Amino acid sequence: MALPVRMRQIAMDGAGAPEVMKIGTGELPEPKPDEVLIRVLAAGVNRPDIAQRLGSYPPPPGASPILGLEVAGEVVAAGDAVTDWKIGDRVCALTNGGGYAEYCTAPAPQCLPWPKGYDAVRAAALPETFFTVWANLFQAGRLRGGEKTLIHGGTSGIGVTAIQLAREFGATVYATAGTDEKCAACVRFGCDAAINYNAEDFAARIKELTGGRGVDVILDMVGGSYATRNIRSLAMDGRLVLIAFLGGSKVADFDFTQVMVRRLTITGSTMRPRTTAQKGQIAAELREKVWPVLDAGRCAPVIDATYPLDQVVEAHKLMESSQHIGKIMLTVGQSMIASG
Repeated sequence: MALPVRMRQIAMDGAGAPEVMKIGTGELPEPKPDEVLIRVLAAGVNRPDIAQRLGSYPPPPGASPILGLEVAGEVVAAGDAVTDWKIGDRVCALTNGGGYAEYCTAPAPQCLPWPKGYDAVRAAALPETFFTVWANLFQAGRLRGGEKTLIHGGTSGIGVTAIQLAREFGATVYATAGTDEKCAACVRFGCDAAINYNAEDFAARIKELTGGRGVDVILDMVGGSYATRNIRSLAMDGRLVLIAFLGGSKVADFDFTQVMVRRLTITGSTMRPRTTAQKGQIAAELREKVWPVLDAGRCAPVIDATYPLDQVVEAHKLMESSQHIGKIMLTVGQSMIASG
């Protein structure tokens, strides 16, 4: 099938509110030797997209300026160095940008097959959250079966994924959320207990739930305003993993004494600046350890809302409202039946 010369895409008229995003057209991207070109059927909306739209999270050198870090669709072309994928393969991919468009390139090592029975929307809901959770909660945080973990933002896409995977691999899971409704959702997703951070001190509640011991790993996307309470919530040899700073990136008068006394580890990371090789290693571990779980029908993504590409402004408004539970998705191309 011949490819079109131009494609629909989301363009931005500078940085700012959701309304800076408009439907436009552009030329199809050319895959590099190690990349595939994907006809996009669905794309995910994520917090980094909001930050890029606001001008605070620019794409790395060489990446597409178009928003969108995860897609699912069909491979329609491949670079000369690509051996793992062929034209016609259904893939979901962690992209370096460009997902809000009808066609998008992605490094081949950052692609994964659709899990068994998945359609494009569910497949596109996987890469950003599953790469992030695996790299931070399991690799950096070293979470193991039998340990206890606290997941902040439990009903976000990251939070839902973290809760399900932590439970799947044998951890006791606690989470925070901002309403009783969201706390109830966290319990449905596998939490042993959920804490409404607007109604009680999560650090005090964690101490109560763990008999004063604390948790082994905290996955935190809030940052500054949670710093002291996070430290209070950790057990001896506990690990705090930071992935975002929705509550600020700076802390005044932080006391490091407890970090030393209780041998705590504080670490963090971002996904986008990592090399293709580093992201490819995460993809390989996901395919080996997590994809069989998805193929078996467990730990599926939770989809809150799906919008067509030309309603991307509404999708971003929902993301910024924090009223959603789970993922917000965009449909881009013609729907495709689920994989076998």
